Amino acid sequence: MNELDVVVAGLVFQDLVLGLPTPPRPGTEVWATDSHESPGGIANFAVALARLGLRTGMAATFGADDLGVRLWDRLQAEHIDLSLSRRLEDWPTPLTVALAYDNDRALVTRGSAPPLSADDLIVTSPKAKAVAAHIGPWPNEWLAKAKAAGSLVFADVGWDPSEQWDPAVLDQLEHCDVFLPNAGEAMAYTRTTSPGAALEALATKVPVVVVSNGAHGAEAIDGRTGERIAVPAFPVPAADTTGAGDVFAAGFIAATVWDLPLEQRVRFAALTAALSVTRLGGADAAPGWQDLATWSAAHPEDRFLPALISAHSGR
Repeated sequence: MNELDVVVAGLVFQDLVLGLPTPPRPGTEVWATDSHESPGGIANFAVALARLGLRTGMAATFGADDLGVRLWDRLQAEHIDLSLSRRLEDWPTPLTVALAYDNDRALVTRGSAPPLSADDLIVTSPKAKAVAAHIGPWPNEWLAKAKAAGSLVFADVGWDPSEQWDPAVLDQLEHCDVFLPNAGEAMAYTRTTSPGAALEALATKVPVVVVSNGAHGAEAIDGRTGERIAVPAFPVPAADTTGAGDVFAAGFIAATVWDLPLEQRVRFAALTAALSVTRLGGADAAPGWQDLATWSAAHPEDRFLPALISAHSGR
């Protein structure tokens, strides 16, 4: 593997997104107004990073079934290095159906735990400026090795199907530099009742914490400097919020690699997430530089983006 900007590890899914006019109810039928298939899960991170010009590698398990083959080919088409990933016979690639309605979504997933963990896939620490993973009730020993090798370590966390939100999951933050949960996850794991209180609790465990909160924006704190900022969301018409948190995290990771100040990192993350929700699909809706340039041209009052486009869009 050549040296990369970012390596991400986690579960990959095939997402089928259905845009609905109303939520489904038992005993009724709802006709979708739109639909889209897209890579999902940790692929949201990888595609969003690659579209921002970062050399991106991904460690994940794929089934050798039709879904897995299609996912593999789609991700290679996005110029993502899959040399740390594996395709396995007799294991079905997870499938998620996302029901998008009322500016939110509900998810239904068919799948099982992969036979290979990230620790199985990443035996030697990859040469990368940064690494990112979804943490949860499974081992992630490779994060400590990556940190020791000099990589910046970013962590996200997902929905807990048991809804127990075991605080022991947060023990993995010992090896992390940045934690990027959404407000619901942050409050659930810290047993707090507001995003701000959750931010403060998490800041005792990891140097930088960013809590995203959808249309309410995001808050961040850098415990090393004491800097704390709040950034409003960018108002956009939302078609599908699937994967928006992952795209937000990818935007923040990219802006960190570019060494931007904290507030600009959060603003850039918020903008990439906002543009992603205007279309169906998580990974496929992640914006590229042309999308960002189009937005910038329509909003000349926002001066921070043109310099970024000039510096990084040619990568």
